This record gives sequence, C-alpha cells and structure tokens, in this order.
Amino acid sequence: MRVDKYLWCVRYFKTRNMATQACRKGQIKVNGDAVKPSREVYPQDVLVVRKNQINYKLRVNDIPESRIGAKLVDIYRTDLTPKEEFEAKDLLKYSKDYYRKKGEGRPTKKDRRDIDNYYDENE
Repeated sequence: MRVDKYLWCVRYFKTRNMATQACRKGQIKVNGDAVKPSREVYPQDVLVVRKNQINYKLRVNDIPESRIGAKLVDIYRTDLTPKEEFEAKDLLKYSKDYYRKKGEGRPTKKDRRDIDNYYDENE
C-alpha cells in the first residue's frame, strides 16, 4: 500500500491529499529516508511523521484494506512516539504565551512600560 494511503487509512491525516502534501514536503520518513507519496509500505516498517511540530514514530503492524475506524487503529500500527515529543510541544506553547498575535495592533501602555523596564534592567 502507498505510504500516503496508509497514513490516511490509519487516520494520521484527514484526507489523502494532506498526506500526499506531507510526503512531498519531506515530513514523512520510512526507515529513516524521506519518501515520495507512492512509496510502498510493508509490515514492520518504521515511519516518522512530522505533524503539528511533533515527530510521531510508528511501526506498521499490518496493512488495512481501506480506511478504518478510530478504535481499530492500534491493530494496524504501534505508536513508538517518545513522551519527550509531547512535552516539548507543551513547552513551546508556554513560550508563545507572551508574544502578541499578528494584527493585534500597537502595544498598550502597560506593554510599553514593561518593554521600557526590561531595557532599563538590562543596561
């Protein structure tokens, strides 16, 4: 089965087109090699899928006939993703809390005072 179809079947991507685009961007690796969407996947292959800034690592147990229900996904793959990947995502979320979102406009008076105090302390 093609790698893009497999990832769609085991519900890592919502559409096959999204899985294909991820392959073309180099976000999918099979046994350590970046692959094209047409690469065949076999049982015992190890896939690394970069999605939402997390490197999911999974082993192919079996090849499904077609897209399967969410409860049956564990039959066809084994999740080998280390916990550190998810913890790094949480830390990244906390680091972004301070920054203003694009389009929020000019800094407020409080923001300006905080910026000035920061520069005064570091000089």
